[in-house]
Amino acid sequence: MPKFCGEKVLMRIFVGEGDTYGRKPLYEALIDLLIAEGFAGATVLRGVAGFGPHRIYHTDKMFRLSPDLPIVIEVVTSMEKLDRVMPKIDAMMCGGLITMETVNAVRYCGKDDKQGMLNES
Repeated sequence: MPKFCGEKVLMRIFVGEGDTYGRKPLYEALIDLLIAEGFAGATVLRGVAGFGPHRIYHTDKMFRLSPDLPIVIEVVTSMEKLDRVMPKIDAMMCGGLITMETVNAVRYCGKDDKQGMLNES
């Protein structure tokens, strides 16, 4: 099975479920941007609990149901691609946190997935 290996950057964008950009949830607008910019993939994770700089505890427990649970968007790509899109991401952020770290990525592709191998940048 063909695979791609190499040094990439893992970007994590931490926002609240209630954060918006225009009329959309911010995480949806960010995913739309990443698709439009040609990223190979991204994952949106919804947290069950968390707190931010205001120390307000948000949880999904029945009696403390929060409308603003933590959302994390994870993207693995090249630093060059992130550098190109960061000004647009910066303009969309109304709070939150972005972290970036260098990772060694291993992507497994199906034998007929030549397109996926070409788009890994």
